[in-house]
Amino acid sequence: MTEFGPVDWPPAPIRTERLVLRESAARDRAAFIELFSSPEVGTYIGGSRLRAELERTVPEVPGRRPGLFVVDLDGAMIGMVTLDRRAAERAGHVRPEAGNAELGYLFLRQAWGRGYAAEACTAALGWFAGGFAGEPVVLRTQTANERSMRLAAKLGFAEVERFEEYGAEQWLGVWSSATP
Repeated sequence: MTEFGPVDWPPAPIRTERLVLRESAARDRAAFIELFSSPEVGTYIGGSRLRAELERTVPEVPGRRPGLFVVDLDGAMIGMVTLDRRAAERAGHVRPEAGNAELGYLFLRQAWGRGYAAEACTAALGWFAGGFAGEPVVLRTQTANERSMRLAAKLGFAEVERFEEYGAEQWLGVWSSATP
């Protein structure tokens, strides 16, 4: 049993028109370091981390855990999509018992603006809906993150609330396979 209950992890790779969502591998280490050390990527998630620190601390096979999909384009990691259970003590919930699945995503700067995030997130949400039909998924982003706000709308997330966290206004939306 994982945080996804009876659903086995990792699933078989998920193929879209251009991408593969898969479990992480050792060959992804450099891309993980690039992702988390990028000032542009870190703008709305609390900033980037020092490359030297990441070189020391990122494991040989980074990100290998239930809910984390590496987004692969032509055999190389370009980003990641996560589905994690939102802790009960965190602000913003759509169910009183909390534990909502929360969608997250990060993409290398060179992958921005090509529709990869929408394609990968749609595939991850489809996978989730297949195992947890009707269960809502939440997405939280800073309202200042215009790209993420547009992606949330494109994916079909509906605003539930706005709240302050990490010194910025946050937007919380919900998506469910039970409602188109």
